[in-house]
Amino acid sequence: MFQKEKSTYAPDQNPVRLTVEEQASLRALISKGQSSARAIRRAQILLAADENRPGGGSLKELEIAERMQVHVNTVYIVRKAYAQQGWEGAIGRKKRATPPVPPKVTGEVEAKIIALSCSAPPSGRSRWTLELLADRAVELKYIDSISHETVRQVLKKRTQTSPS
Repeated sequence: MFQKEKSTYAPDQNPVRLTVEEQASLRALISKGQSSARAIRRAQILLAADENRPGGGSLKELEIAERMQVHVNTVYIVRKAYAQQGWEGAIGRKKRATPPVPPKVTGEVEAKIIALSCSAPPSGRSRWTLELLADRAVELKYIDSISHETVRQVLKKRTQTSPS
């Protein structure tokens, strides 16, 4: 089922030596069952790789991989993350510092679109459509380009946050 190939990793590079408190924290995380499956699996890997574990030293990567039903490289990655960031870093996911793309619509643009939607519609129209609002926002140079869907999201956000 899982590959049982040897890892190119030398176990002495990233030894796992958990304190009693860290072991207790990892066991609590596993027993509560409220964390993600990934976090629980990584906690189990750390406990199995711990050189201070009850019953004797750490297990070999291949043995841990077979017991946990993961690839040997997963064990290596968890050990490496533990060596670099501690047990919490080895279990949790990295937080992205900034979003991949900065938001195109700022609060100022949102305010202008909302104000525009509250104004009188163009002549010959009884109300604003999302397409008309998007086109007018570009005409008035509030923003370079905007879709009717983005206008809808801006207006929807406004109705969700405004008092009734």
